[in-house]
Amino acid sequence: MSDQRAEVPFSPPRWLIPWITRAQVWIYERSNGRYGSVAAGMPHLLLRTVGRRSGRESTVCLPYWRDPQGARVVVASYGGGPRNPAWFHNLADRVANPNVAVRDRDRVFRARADVLDGSERESIWERLGSDRPFYARYQEMTPRRIPLVRLVEEASG
Repeated sequence: MSDQRAEVPFSPPRWLIPWITRAQVWIYERSNGRYGSVAAGMPHLLLRTVGRRSGRESTVCLPYWRDPQGARVVVASYGGGPRNPAWFHNLADRVANPNVAVRDRDRVFRARADVLDGSERESIWERLGSDRPFYARYQEMTPRRIPLVRLVEEASG
């Protein structure tokens, strides 16, 4: 696995995160992933979920990290906020979102979103944290345990 170390230069205030995300999604989609797919030294993807209550599709732009098997892992940190981000609640609802749509640059695919738990989560958290220490700071800012989600590509066809 190539070097995945990254450090964010600053953490935006939480009220600004939804605005930044909307702008990132807009740029990413209109440039076919040429712009917005890398920010703060980290690869980013677009994750499309279906609202568990509204039924509406929603897309967010998220940094990801590759686990030892090469699967993409996203972190529901919300900048260390007190609650999980809406996209996490949507994909954790297996009825509303048995699969999610992922765009990594110009490649679009379906994925199963597996919320990591137990020793597997702890192992990934430790590895990810050594590459991206700002996540430990986010964890210190909130009493909730920040979720990790592995996006497992589904075979097409």
